[in-house]
Amino acid sequence: MIEDWNSFLLPYEQAVDELKVKFRGLRPQFAIDNDQTPIEFVTGRVKPVESIQEKLVRRHIAEDRIEQDLQDIAGVRIMTQFVDDIYQVVDILRKRTDMTILEERDYVTNAKPSGYRSYHIVIEYPVQMVTGEKKILAEIQVRTMAMNFWATIEHSLNYKYDGVFTPELSERLERAADAAFKLDQEMSEIRAEIHDAAAQRDKEA
Repeated sequence: MIEDWNSFLLPYEQAVDELKVKFRGLRPQFAIDNDQTPIEFVTGRVKPVESIQEKLVRRHIAEDRIEQDLQDIAGVRIMTQFVDDIYQVVDILRKRTDMTILEERDYVTNAKPSGYRSYHIVIEYPVQMVTGEKKILAEIQVRTMAMNFWATIEHSLNYKYDGVFTPELSERLERAADAAFKLDQEMSEIRAEIHDAAAQRDKEA
């Protein structure tokens, strides 16, 4: 049994803090090359103890397996403007040597039945503690701001109503997710057209 949750969660808190700094530090690197950064902003959190305990019960996970079987105690979210930016960020993460990618789940191309879209990456990340190195699991979610808007509202409604939605409400939520994704696609097309027009203008100048 975990008796001191504060001590147990300490490396996860350190991991989230470090990852947020590292990912936010990518933005100015793109600015140096006058490139538009694919990263709009970065957030992170350590799952609350109550949520961890609830998930252990729901997924029938023993406490002595928590470090191996719970992948999202430490969570970092990277927001982008466009869908294409998601995959650019994923490529950047794949090339990093300060973490090891263990699993990838593409819910952008393959949305969940609810309509949820996001790109999930489970990593093993080494944290340098006073007692030495400790490798922990963390989950990185990469999504557009439109996807995040829908997911945040859906999660809030799920929490408030204990996930009890009528079929009609579930269908409306799914339609809203589709509408958000169509907005993402439309904005991506607009960006591409503007980019092509600017390139043609420069070529003719």
